Order: sequence, then structure tokens, then C-alpha cells
Amino acid sequence: MNRALLHLAVCLLALLPACAGATGSVPAAGRGYVVPIGGALDYDNPVVWSRLVALAGGRSARFAVLATASEDPESAAARTIAALRKQGAQAEFIAVAPLLDGSDSAREARNPEWVDKVAAATAVYFTGGAQERIVDTLLPDGKPTPLLDAIRALYRRGGVVAGTSAGAAVMSEVMFRDAQDVLKVLQGSMRVGHEIDRGLGFLDADVLVDQHFLRRGRIGRLLPLMQARGIRFGLGVDENTAAIVHDGSVEVVGASSVLIVDLAGAASDKAAGAFNIEGAMLSLLGNGDRMQLRSAEVTPSAAKHAGTRIDPNGPGYKPYHAAVMFYPDFLGDRTLATAMGRLLDSPQRELRGLAFAPVNNAGDGADAPGFEFRLAKTGRTVGWLSTAAGGEDYTITGMRLDVEPVRMAAPLYRPWRPSTP
Repeated sequence: MNRALLHLAVCLLALLPACAGATGSVPAAGRGYVVPIGGALDYDNPVVWSRLVALAGGRSARFAVLATASEDPESAAARTIAALRKQGAQAEFIAVAPLLDGSDSAREARNPEWVDKVAAATAVYFTGGAQERIVDTLLPDGKPTPLLDAIRALYRRGGVVAGTSAGAAVMSEVMFRDAQDVLKVLQGSMRVGHEIDRGLGFLDADVLVDQHFLRRGRIGRLLPLMQARGIRFGLGVDENTAAIVHDGSVEVVGASSVLIVDLAGAASDKAAGAFNIEGAMLSLLGNGDRMQLRSAEVTPSAAKHAGTRIDPNGPGYKPYHAAVMFYPDFLGDRTLATAMGRLLDSPQRELRGLAFAPVNNAGDGADAPGFEFRLAKTGRTVGWLSTAAGGEDYTITGMRLDVEPVRMAAPLYRPWRPSTP
């Protein structure tokens, strides 16, 4: 992307704070729980479902289920309600969805019946699908509907607002609307109303959440939006996993991990003509781990405490891995989490990887950049390893990530031909 287009994208992003402020988003003083779930949540995952019910009141929990994002709202709501009831909660379908046959979602978002049901609930759960359907229905043109007002009131009185996939994306003040091509975002494609949009604002303004995170290599889209909007913290929630956000802390429950990004000390070269960043700090948390965002204090799970503490800066450090590591597709499936674990447990101080398009798509132009990722240990890097579940399960804090635009060779490679004398 050339400098003019990059400048235009940043200017458009600068308009979003005013838009978000007009929505009456939930203030930082809210006392409830925000629970973004990274998508692909197993309906038989008792760790996540039971914890949701416990947060919402246990046997007294009353869930209002919104399948607003879903292609098949009734089916999505029914599966969710069954999973919640299995854990002892009461749950009811709030029939407000654009794709619900015979229903006008704009009218239903103002229906007193649904508003009253949310007012009587202790928790709201958004199913997955397309997050733009949630925002366009509950926050049309940036104006909150009575139903959204009721959900915000539930949160303020200490209730739970949870959602999976699309339901997680809407938790921030700004969200990814439709940005499936991570590399395109990294190259500067962040148009308001296309790749990005306003969210519902349940998280504080300095926190951005993203879903399906490690599986889909979405560090490449989280960082540019955080930088452009001046957002300090990023929560990258992986699939079948939940991040419980409450009172400045994050607790992880589920089958995978949550990546926490802190840009408080990050910097960039404005003259580079493409996205770049130095000093993004990363922490990787798994099931049972907790972190205080502002202090970066991590409390590992009991399983990690019973496992191995790894301090690459301490005496007696004996790394397990020895191979030099390089990742030609740094945005690949779980590559970032793998790289962090390998680096923690190796004698190397840093490793590198690339993200690039091997073939330019139509309209990309010849100058579309690739990117080099440099992951490094710092003086604050420490981790814990548990093998109790049969695999390598790392908790890691205090790693640094730098990203720099690079010009790739074209073609990247040629067929091998034996040399001739």
C-alpha cells in the first residue's frame, strides 16, 4: 500500500472515536463481567459453560440468548440454551435477528417484551455468525436501541455479557467488521464500514478483542488497528476458549490460549510508508491463568505451578530446544503460540518469521509489502510449562515483538536446474 492510501486509512480511523463516543458505550465503572469467547466453542465444553453459569449466579442464573449474528438463529439459540441448561441455568431465546423468518429485527430491538426479559436476566449471551448483524441491529447508525440499553444496564448492575466469535468481536468500542484477509489489513486495508466498524463498547476503550486468534494468525490484523487507534491492550482469544474480563484482570478458561498484547512502550517509524512497530509486549495465557492488565502480573494456574518454571534470565536455565528457528508463514495456524513456546525453551534470544503474499492478487500492485516478525526474549521474560494433559502447555509473559515491512523477491523462487560446466 502506498503512503497516500495508508494516510487515508488512518484518517478514517481517526473518525471512529467520535462515532464510538456517540453510542453511550459502557463506562469503565461498569461492575459486571465481559466474557469474549474465541469461537468454535464446543457445546460439550464443561469448563467454559459451567464457569459462565457460575459467574451469572449458578442455579439462579438467567440467560438471555441472542442469536442476532447467526445464519440460523433458532438452531443456534437452541444449542446454546441446551448447553446452559445442562449446567443448571435458566435460558431463553430473545428473538431479535435479521435472518429470523417472519421477523423485523429493527422493530424487535425496540420490543418491550424483549427489553423486559433482558432486564430480568443475570446474563446475556451472543452466539456466533456475522458481527455486523449484531451492531447493525442493536446500534443502527451509532444509536443504541432500547434492547442494547437494557443489556448495558444488566452489565452495570454486575451481570455477565458473553459472546462467541461474532459475539466476542462486538465487545470492544471498535471491532473488525469483515477483515478475513489478515495480510491485507497488515498492508493497510482498514476501511470504516468494511474491514472495521464501531462495536458495542462493553470493554474499556483501551482494550481491543479479536477472536479465532491463534488458529487464524490474527496478530497481523490486531496490531495495526491497535496502533492506528491508540489502543493499549489487545486480547487475542483462541477457539474453544474464553477470556473473563473483570475489574482490570483477565482470566482464561478453555482448551487453548489467550494472547495479551501491551503497546504501552511501543513505537513506530512514521516515514516507513507501511505498518511497522517496535516493542509490542506479549503474554500467552492458558486455562486457569490470570493476569492484571496494567501491572502485567501473571498468576499461573495450579497445573502450571505444579509443572516447570522457566526463567531464561535466571541461574540454572537449561533450554530444551536447540534448533535455529525461522517461520516462513508467521501468520499460520497457531504459529505464534508455537514460536513463543519454542523461543522460551531454547538458547536463542530471538527468532524471526515472515508474512507475505507469494502471488500478488489483482489490484495489489507491485509494491505490496511483506513483513518480517522478530520475536525476542527480554529481561522480563518468564514462563511455566505443564505436561499434565499429555502435551506442552506453556504460559509465557514478557516477550517482545517487532514488525518491519520488507520487499520480497519476485519471483520468490525458481525451478531448480542443475548447473552446467
